[in-house]
Amino acid sequence: MENFADVKYILDGFLFVMMGLLVMWMAAGFAMLEAGLTRTKNNATVLTKNIALYGISCIMFYFIGYNFMYGDGSAFIGTGAMLSGKTNEAMGYPVMADFFFQVVFVATSASVISGTIAERMKLWPFLIFTVVLSGVIYPIQGHWTWGGTGLGGIIDGFSDFAGSTIVHSVGGWAALAGVLILGARKGKYGKDGQVRPIPGSNLTLATLGTFILWMGWFGFNGGSQLALGSKTDIDGIAMVVADTNMAAAAGAIAAAILTQLIYKKVDLTMVLNGALAGLVSCTAGPDLGMIIAFIEGIIGGALVVVAVPFWDKLKIDDPVGALSVHLVAGIWGTLAVGIFNPEVTFFTQLKGVVVIGIFVFVSSFIVWKILDIIMGLRVDEETEVNGLDIHETGLEAYPEFKRS
Repeated sequence: MENFADVKYILDGFLFVMMGLLVMWMAAGFAMLEAGLTRTKNNATVLTKNIALYGISCIMFYFIGYNFMYGDGSAFIGTGAMLSGKTNEAMGYPVMADFFFQVVFVATSASVISGTIAERMKLWPFLIFTVVLSGVIYPIQGHWTWGGTGLGGIIDGFSDFAGSTIVHSVGGWAALAGVLILGARKGKYGKDGQVRPIPGSNLTLATLGTFILWMGWFGFNGGSQLALGSKTDIDGIAMVVADTNMAAAAGAIAAAILTQLIYKKVDLTMVLNGALAGLVSCTAGPDLGMIIAFIEGIIGGALVVVAVPFWDKLKIDDPVGALSVHLVAGIWGTLAVGIFNPEVTFFTQLKGVVVIGIFVFVSSFIVWKILDIIMGLRVDEETEVNGLDIHETGLEAYPEFKRS
């Protein structure tokens, strides 16, 4: 029995570390996707944001966020169980492996925001907001869900396997709050309501970023099985990984077919976001089987094609489509668990989406507004026209372009 316990300890710890590495690699995917879907004059700032937000998330979650999320405390917020106070023996697996796997999820949520507010927000207000998101906002709602308190019974029974709402929609709600204060990019919308496309700089990079995210998602969802020490666990992980792949494939093809039918051309940016929406859609319930993952992916991919122009009609400018992918598909994926999983009710899922959405949106809006008053969120018009890179970082991503 002792040997069996040792083997389980090793395998569970190995799962957290290796799957965490895959999720960390998603940071590169987000960076490439955002750089590819924005203009070259802003790419150095985009890349700076993505590496800095990862660093900030790791630091804040260690010193503050993990405690708020998994400490005993109250139903609202955790306290008194700092990471350093937990032991490997009590946890049943390496504590630091658990921390590493948890912290890369926090960075994913922050990455969602980066693309939505791209090309017109100052660097430092965004990074300061990331401090608050990773240290306070994300961990508090995580305490209600993965922390197990159910917010004192208010959202008991809410089910989100790997974070369609807890990670992706949280990033989406925070991004929506910020962009409502920030406003659209200059020239994006005409006075007559016309939507002017602002093409991204590099669809090759955007496609590479999407494939990196697709691959990283196997760790995101597969690792959320949280155990590798039994035949049942590896069967579960295999199912989750296969379902995740199916949902992404279905989302990509659904977006390709829909854009052909609607616009008479296959829009690559929609196909990329369709794949990502499929991934987000199955993240709340990637253990429900291939057919359900297929359905979730199709609907997720279709929702992106509908949601992108919907945000534009509201004059909410989202350069990379993150609101459509992470917020809209995240809500759909969470509600889908209430439809397809007989052990979970639709009302419970809806209640969780609403409660978490209100908390994250309102708290984020307050933080964004304070930052706007104190230091201003938006660069001046001249900086926006010339590009943020020189003003914010003193560098250009492609200096040879200007010389030529």
